[in-house]
Amino acid sequence: MRLAQFALRAPLALAPMAGVTDRPFRLLCRRFGAAVAASEMVGADPTLWDSARSRLRRDHDGEPEPRIVQIAGGDARTMAEAAARAAADGAQIVDVNMGCPAKKVCNQAAGSALLRDETQVAAILAAAVAAAGVPVTLKIRTGWSRQTRNGTRIARIAEDCGVAALAVHGRTREDRFEGAAEYETIRDIKAAIRIPVFANGDIDSGAKARRVLDYTGADGVMIGRAALGRPWLFREIARALARDTQLAPPAHAEVRDIMLAHLEELYAFYGEYTGLRVARKHLGWYRDAAFGDAGRRPHRREQSTATHSSAVASAPVDAGGAALFAQLRSVESAPRQLELARAWFASSAAASAAGDTRPSDGPLEGDRAAARSG
Repeated sequence: MRLAQFALRAPLALAPMAGVTDRPFRLLCRRFGAAVAASEMVGADPTLWDSARSRLRRDHDGEPEPRIVQIAGGDARTMAEAAARAAADGAQIVDVNMGCPAKKVCNQAAGSALLRDETQVAAILAAAVAAAGVPVTLKIRTGWSRQTRNGTRIARIAEDCGVAALAVHGRTREDRFEGAAEYETIRDIKAAIRIPVFANGDIDSGAKARRVLDYTGADGVMIGRAALGRPWLFREIARALARDTQLAPPAHAEVRDIMLAHLEELYAFYGEYTGLRVARKHLGWYRDAAFGDAGRRPHRREQSTATHSSAVASAPVDAGGAALFAQLRSVESAPRQLELARAWFASSAAASAAGDTRPSDGPLEGDRAAARSG
């Protein structure tokens, strides 16, 4: 698959997610096979462009090509300026966000709120394409609401404005992340335009990726919440798309090593104070991916709707591991967090080994709504 001038090694993209797809997570997913990984969404407001947070979101040091910065805003002029600045700072592709359903974004007439105004969509895209000097891509939803699924018209506008590729999340803004993604609109969009299309939404296994691509005719898939706590999902999907033998879920030892290396990358990127705080949510996702409900605190009555098809194991609740996990989520020292993470993982893996270690099949678990695709 090609994306503008770039030949992608696999038709796999990591979806931009606010608070998640920082440089350490992008690099981790790239190592497991994601060919495209855009930054977290950066607001086009010029007064915020030089904030510490914005600079970190645009930090692509050491990343392989293509380096992609996602921008969001509701004004054509500021979006053009943001596109030009992103390119000047090293972005090789600028991605425009018209898919974020968050209220704070939509209340600024940005993100998926723009899907209600096709004239403004055209103005923003034309301005961004003219100003960027590098390829511009677009992320959208199927429409504002189920009554106004105008994704196909938006896609035609994007192609007419010179957008190089399109990613479509199979829900409307009204849906947010509720219910199941639908792929009929994505199929219609792909049939209506010639530029590459990435299908996004509820793709959580290699088999699901194959089914979605076969059904929609899309050129690639974009993975968001399903990769939280299991970046190896890209490896599994790549194998499935190559029609190769199905990969077994990673062993606990591999998951442990991935998790610990990720924590150290977060400390190095953010510094200890912020890094260990960012690490806390990732620890929760690794817990859910590796141990499911078995890793949760015994007094919490949380029920997952199902277990991932590539979950590592399921087992009886491990009270000792749960106590360690509670400690490592509140610790204020990076070395201590690493130490507790090792001890917690060893305790939980031992409990898992004593129980049923056979992974079970099922759809995407609902506990991933903590992160929001852009």
